[in-house]
Order: sequence, then C-alpha cells, then structure tokens
Amino acid sequence: MEIVDQKDRIGGSEGDTVISKSHQGALVTMAERKSRYILIAQVPGKHARSVTAAVTRLLRPHKGKCYTMTFDNGKEFAEHETIAAELDADVYFAHPYHSWERGLNENSNGLLRQYFPKGMELVEVTQEQVQWAVDRLNHRPRKVLGFRTPFEVFFGKTVRYTKPPLGAALRN
Repeated sequence: MEIVDQKDRIGGSEGDTVISKSHQGALVTMAERKSRYILIAQVPGKHARSVTAAVTRLLRPHKGKCYTMTFDNGKEFAEHETIAAELDADVYFAHPYHSWERGLNENSNGLLRQYFPKGMELVEVTQEQVQWAVDRLNHRPRKVLGFRTPFEVFFGKTVRYTKPPLGAALRN
C-alpha cells in the first residue's frame, strides 16, 4: 500500500458512506487521493448491493485512472471483490478505528455536510442535488493543489474562472 500513500499518481481512491439520520438513505463517497476529485452517489440505504452498484457506476467512466481503493471495514463494502473485478483495481481496507488512513475521504465528507447537514434525511435528496454539490466541491480551488481545482488536476486541464463585472448581478 506504499504506492497509495505516496500520492504520486492519480488513481488511488478512498471510499465511505454518509448515512441519513433515520438510516433510510445514504451517500456513497469516493475521493481520489492526489487530485482530491470526488464522486458521490445517492443510494436508498447502506446495503452492500446498492453500495457496490454505486461505486462501480461512479468509477467505471474513469476505469483507466482507477488503480486502488481504500474502504473502511463496514458491511456495505462486503462485495469488494465484485468492485475490484469490475474495475480491475486493488481494494484495501483501513485498520479498524483508524479513520485517518482515509483522511481525505473523511475531510470530503465533512465538506459535503455543508450541503447536506447531519440530521438531514438523505432519502429525499436527488442525484441532481448531489451532483450540484459535487460540482461545487470539485471546482473549488485548493491550497494543497497550488490553488488549482480537483477537476483541473484530475483531468489535467486548466480552467480560467471569470468574475462578472462589479454590479452585474444588480442589473439583472
């Protein structure tokens, strides 16, 4: 797992779930370690089958950039062999009670809570609402990335953000 810890290449992801207050809905979160690029899917619950389907659906378009995944030891990742086979990637598990081994994912989940606070019923959240939050987070410049965005680093692109002229919002 040394290659994963080095963060020298894009392709090492950390995964987790964010659970609803009533445990009726959940968000599956994947964070790429080098770029900080996140992918999130809404699922009806924390069941292995739906979590496995969500992880493979999220990462399949990026299969060429998917080498390793590190999950916590929750039952929702019981079908990890299916994920590994589908994406041709290695799967690792953090040690029990060592959340810092997936620190980026824990931090990303904290940022996500700005949009979906603790106590919110996630079963009512739409994938469109999730995607809006993901887009905001992936286009937020990060100091650790030299003030580039996760999107820019993950896709190797440079995006020029423009600021509207002063007072433009007031005229509309």
